[in-house]
Amino acid sequence: MIVNADSAQIYKDLRVLSAAPSENELRQAEHRLYGVKDGALPCSAAEWAEKAKREIADVHESDRTPILVGGTGLYLRTLLDGIAPVPAIDPEVRARVRDASTTDNYQKLEALDPGAAERLNAGDTARIARSLEVILSTGRTLAEWQKERHGGIRESIELHPIILLPPRKWLYARCDDRFASMIDHGAVTEVETLLARNLNPSLPVMRAIGVPELSGYLLGSATLDEAIAAGRQATRRYAKRQYTWFAHQPPADWPRFQEALGLDKLDAALALVGAEA
Repeated sequence: MIVNADSAQIYKDLRVLSAAPSENELRQAEHRLYGVKDGALPCSAAEWAEKAKREIADVHESDRTPILVGGTGLYLRTLLDGIAPVPAIDPEVRARVRDASTTDNYQKLEALDPGAAERLNAGDTARIARSLEVILSTGRTLAEWQKERHGGIRESIELHPIILLPPRKWLYARCDDRFASMIDHGAVTEVETLLARNLNPSLPVMRAIGVPELSGYLLGSATLDEAIAAGRQATRRYAKRQYTWFAHQPPADWPRFQEALGLDKLDAALALVGAEA
C-alpha cells in the first residue's frame, strides 16, 4: 500500500507536473492521498499528517504495510514528530509582514530572532515571513514553539526508513528528462487549465515547479524553449535543496543509498531494512 508524502502530488490539478502515479502504476498497487485536494484549497503539513495517520491506521487494520513515498520533508517530520502548538497569528501582524519586502522582514528578524536569521537564507521569503510573524504575534520564537511538538506517531510505529541519494549528475539528468517528458504529456495544457481558474497566485498549486515557468510561456513573456529551460533549472534547484535536506536532517542511523537505483536494487534496499513491500 503506497501512501503519498509529496506536497504537489496531493493536488488533483497537477497530475502531469507532479509526476502522479500512472494508470499502470495504479493497477500494480493501491495508492492513497494522491490527487485528493483541489488546488484552490491549500493543504498544510498538519492537514496532510492527519490524513496520513488515518490512512496508516486503516492499512494496519487490514494487516498490511503502508509505504510512505515522497520527498516533502516537512510533511514527514510533522507526521513523525508532531507539530508545534503555535497560536493563530494576529491577522494584522500577518498582513503587515506579508506586505513588507523580504529585505525589511529579514532585517527585523535579525533584531528579534537572530538565531532564525542566521539559519535562513536572506532571500527565503516564505520562511522569513513565517519566523517574523510568529515572534511578533506570540512574543516567542518559532524555534521555542517547535520544542513543544505534539501529535507525532514516531513512538507508536515500527519504522523502516530508506533515503535515496543517487549521484547528483545522474539525478540532474533525470530532472531534465522528466520535465521534457511532462511537456510531451500535457503539462502546458495542465497549466493553461489552472490559469483559466484565476486562482490566487500565492496558492501552493500555483507555485509548484513548472507552473510559473509555463505560465510565462502561456502569458507571452517567454518562448516555450525558455519556459522549458526555466522549468528544468527550477527542478534541479529543488532537487539540490531536497538532496541536502535528506542528507543531513533525518537521523544519522537512517540508511542512505547513494546508487542510481533501479527497481531490482530498490527491492534489495527494502529487504535490507526489513520492510515488507
